[in-house]
Amino acid sequence: MPQNIIDPLSVDCVIFGFEEACLKVLLIKRSIEPSSGMWALPGGFIRYDENIEQASARVLEEHTNVKGLFMEQLATFGDVDRFPEQRVITVVYYALVKPGQYKLNPGPDATDVEWFDVNKLPELPFDHEKIVDTSLAKLRRQLKYKPIGFNLLPDKFPLLALQELYEAIYGVSFDKPNFRRRIMKMNLLIPLEEKQTGVAHRSARLYKFDKKRYASLTEKGFIFEM
Repeated sequence: MPQNIIDPLSVDCVIFGFEEACLKVLLIKRSIEPSSGMWALPGGFIRYDENIEQASARVLEEHTNVKGLFMEQLATFGDVDRFPEQRVITVVYYALVKPGQYKLNPGPDATDVEWFDVNKLPELPFDHEKIVDTSLAKLRRQLKYKPIGFNLLPDKFPLLALQELYEAIYGVSFDKPNFRRRIMKMNLLIPLEEKQTGVAHRSARLYKFDKKRYASLTEKGFIFEM
């Protein structure tokens, strides 16, 4: 192991994306031991000359070519046996992105990098399944007081896309009229004089988020339960 690496301390990145009505997470196929050939979260050891935030950004870019993200620190995982061969404590960061904005490219320690449906994940090494589950639980809690669609939806979207996003994150189906009534009551959406184009079904009206209204609600605090 390189001398400038802090052996027992690492970072792992959980990057969520939303496309094709599915919530997805970014995984790499490891090309190094332990667990070579398995799909895993992008992660790596922290260097002596960088802080934890810098390490998470570097590791993510090296493994996937995804860069420039604002990532939020989620939690620290330190079970004694979470990593084979030696004791490793990992600090986990996560982010929400639009997958289509990034051109993926595996780094030197990976043979592939792909988006996976959170409900159809391959077997993950170490405690990465626990890390994904913890991240998803945090995302669901955030959804109660933050309109997550700012990060996961296009600038303009139909109401159905917003409902599909909530359903994908919570893993349940919502009553369409009730969902729309609750959403519209929050006054977070601005209706546009535009409709979908290039769709086989009837074109739906497009909306965008009212960022000023969102900022106001965020300051005051609000709870959105479905």
